[in-house]
Amino acid sequence: MTDHLHENNRIIAIGDIHGCLYSLEALIEKLDLQKTDQIVFLGDYIDRGIRSNAVIDYLLTFRENHDCRFLMGNHERMFLDFLETGQSQLWLQNGGKATLDSYSSTDGRDIPEEHLDFVRSCSYHVESEQYFFAHGGLDPDMSIRDNLKHLKPEDFCWMRTHLRSDYLANNRYTWEKTLVCGHTPISEPVMLEKLIAIDTGCVYADDPSFGRLSAVILPERRIVQTENMDLN
Repeated sequence: MTDHLHENNRIIAIGDIHGCLYSLEALIEKLDLQKTDQIVFLGDYIDRGIRSNAVIDYLLTFRENHDCRFLMGNHERMFLDFLETGQSQLWLQNGGKATLDSYSSTDGRDIPEEHLDFVRSCSYHVESEQYFFAHGGLDPDMSIRDNLKHLKPEDFCWMRTHLRSDYLANNRYTWEKTLVCGHTPISEPVMLEKLIAIDTGCVYADDPSFGRLSAVILPERRIVQTENMDLN
């Protein structure tokens, strides 16, 4: 889905879930959702955590009653590449085995078609009047139009350049809107004029710097978080 979001209603972006179902449920409870809310899931629903299967099940049910956008994370992209090419090394080295285990599968052939369709349907980006949402991010030295023109769709899943210290220190971003992204684990959300980053490493609960699932409510820019409920 690539249709625009509307800023007359709240937009809520949710960071990287990585198979942490109980953490997701706890965060949703804290958000006190309204019927008119638009929820953007920033990708990386699967891998590393032990409940990827259950997370996808939850999201399939959740979207029946909520206005949702689901973005393609780099882990979903690696999963699809594995299914399409049979090359498993990159995906399995990055948490893919936990996903297979959650389906009691060795090769992905046991995964329900509904789950595969969900992953394949994820968008690489979505935007509103003032915000651009992508899992990884944008090239900070190009406008959004030039990013869309020159980058491959999967590049939006992997980009990290905008989180280098020199860009953060100078808030030096060429794009016209505020980027909202996940992908790169950080100890605290980044909240700059042109950049909001909210992957606070929920799945890394054994690291005291991480272990929280974060959401941002727009346009008020309010962060809502929950501690990891899956690995404690």
